[in-house]
Amino acid sequence: MVRNLTKGKPLKQIIYFALPIFIGNVFQQLYSMVDNIIVGNTLGENAFAGVGATTSIAFLIIGFVQGLTAGFAVKTSQYFGNQDEEKVKRSVATSFVLSAVISVVLTLASVFSTMPLLRLMQTPEEIIGYSYDYIVIVFAGIGATMLYNLVSSILRALGDSKIPLVFLIIASVINVCLDLLFIMVFKMGVAGAGWATVISQLISGLACSIYMFKKYEILRLAKRHFKLTWKFCWSHLNIGLPMAFQYSIIAVGIMVQQAALNTFGTLYVSAYTAASKIDSIVTQALVAMGSSVATYVGQNYGAGEIERINKGINQAMTISVALALVSGVIVYFGSDLLTGLFVKNPSKEMLSLSKNYLFWQGVFYIGLAIIYVYRNGLQGMGYSVLTMAGGVVELLMRIVASIFLVKVLGYLGLCLSNPCAWLGVDVLFLTSYYIIIHRKCKRLPRVSVETIKVKKHSKGIA
Repeated sequence: MVRNLTKGKPLKQIIYFALPIFIGNVFQQLYSMVDNIIVGNTLGENAFAGVGATTSIAFLIIGFVQGLTAGFAVKTSQYFGNQDEEKVKRSVATSFVLSAVISVVLTLASVFSTMPLLRLMQTPEEIIGYSYDYIVIVFAGIGATMLYNLVSSILRALGDSKIPLVFLIIASVINVCLDLLFIMVFKMGVAGAGWATVISQLISGLACSIYMFKKYEILRLAKRHFKLTWKFCWSHLNIGLPMAFQYSIIAVGIMVQQAALNTFGTLYVSAYTAASKIDSIVTQALVAMGSSVATYVGQNYGAGEIERINKGINQAMTISVALALVSGVIVYFGSDLLTGLFVKNPSKEMLSLSKNYLFWQGVFYIGLAIIYVYRNGLQGMGYSVLTMAGGVVELLMRIVASIFLVKVLGYLGLCLSNPCAWLGVDVLFLTSYYIIIHRKCKRLPRVSVETIKVKKHSKGIA
């Protein structure tokens, strides 16, 4: 069901909305983990490292898709908060058309640039074949990724975070079954893992689309809603593209990290890959809080509820700090056990490398929590260019850390590159948010105490 986040207690609304997103994100990470676990335990360490070495270039493209569709949904949530049903429908139609065109361009560009990018990142020769065979399939299926992310973002913009979860769970089950079938029965190697991911996302995206249009009248589109105007398209691109480039800019920094990591050799790549997967799972609560904040702020911004936005942001940040502390404890004490899921009989050196990386990430998870809450808050208000600037800061901080800290501290410098990027962005987002929210609160009409008393009396509250 659609959910109006402009009413009720802010924290309750944010948490209630975030829970299905959190569960869905965990499932999404789990079926990505399944690819790695099955590959690592059936095809060997080199195949595992090869798939892991594609993480940064995958994020370059997939992150662009996620940012673009989330940006389009910001406009939808604002129109929904403003109770403008006609513009909600036009927004959905426009988002579908723009996403279809952009997905074609992205597919062609990514497929033909895959091998040059792997070479540019100095991917070790013993694993580059595995890397290419896996990621080129994923890139060929960008249309499926775009479809699922778009329909999920649209539903969340209207306050429905449960239905995307249901179809994501379905996709996860299909992905696991296809992984086992393609890799262990059909002997398709790492390419089988790629095909399993694409097919499961396509099925989930199509099923979710059919359900969405049948279930919600507000999303049933007519021919007139597809009559695009440049002004209306630009209002979506103006938010969607900066958010998309923000993710891609961050991905470039991660690619620099990966290039630095690749120089250490396959053992380090394997340890880093396993640790990164663990890191991704335990931080999904923070990601979910951020996604919930984006929809909450988008709807309330459309309704003009500025003070309610600030209250919700402050409460979400308090919960996120607590989650960050718990996540840090989990990654430190559970690193050996969790790393062992990915590779059979990991060496003591590999376990040590993985634990070292996770320790330094966990120490700075509060900095990551700040990013998710305030970046999504700014996005919900439509300040996507500002959040893209945050992506540039992350890029620069990661490059500096990956080049200079690695030279001085070696692998430890690589472990510190993420925290350095987080802290740099925290300064930008915190400063920007409080300047913006202070200015907007100053513009709000001030109601006198006498007026409040009159209103209470008229309602029988006095």
